[in-house]
Formats: sequence, structure tokens, C-alpha cells
Amino acid sequence: QVQLVESGGGLVQAGGSLRLSCAASGRTFSGRGMGWFRQAPGKEREFVADIFWNSGNPYYADSVKGRFTISRDNAKNTVYLQMNSLEPGDTAVYYCAARSVFSYGRIQWYDTWGPGTQVTVSS
Repeated sequence: QVQLVESGGGLVQAGGSLRLSCAASGRTFSGRGMGWFRQAPGKEREFVADIFWNSGNPYYADSVKGRFTISRDNAKNTVYLQMNSLEPGDTAVYYCAARSVFSYGRIQWYDTWGPGTQVTVSS
């Protein structure tokens, strides 16, 4: 069983940057890909970005395109989310998740989740 643990969250001013990490432990990650989701207070959890583990092909929600970059380090079983030009609207708990299917972007396609890390962007 793979466990996921996020790190790197915190408080940052608008326009600033943060880099989130998600480390997979327990066994070598063998899924199809990993993604980042976020959930703001009172809102539903939403897709942020995804990366195919073998090819490295990334996909993004429209709201973060051009500002966020997802990447992975296969040797470290770790996926990253570089977040630049942060806005107050990016404030949320950020979750990483792993999937064993080819499809991405919908919550139901991810079968392993981390506990989340808080990102707060002040104006």
C-alpha cells in the first residue's frame, strides 16, 4: 500500500511562490499518474494539476495554467507543484493523489490520497 504525504504549504503574500512536495512511501510507486487537488473552505474539492508518471506529460486546470507547474522525480517517488504568482483565491488545503487508471482530473479516478497541506495567500 502506498502512502502519500504532502509538505511545503504555508502562508505567503499575493504574488509570492510556494513549492509543494508529495512523497510516496510504502512501496515503489507503480501507478499511472499523480495529481494535485485543492479544497477551499465551503467549496468542493477541485482539480489543480496532474502528471503522467512515465511520460511526464502535465495537465492543468484553467485557473492555474501559466502560474503552476507540476513535475515528478521518479527516483524519489515524489511529485512537486511549483506555484507562482499566487492569489488569495488560491488559498485552500492542497491534496496530492495517485491514480492507477489512464484518466485524470476527476476525484473518483484517484485511489490514494494524502492528508493535505494548507496554503494561505494573503492580500
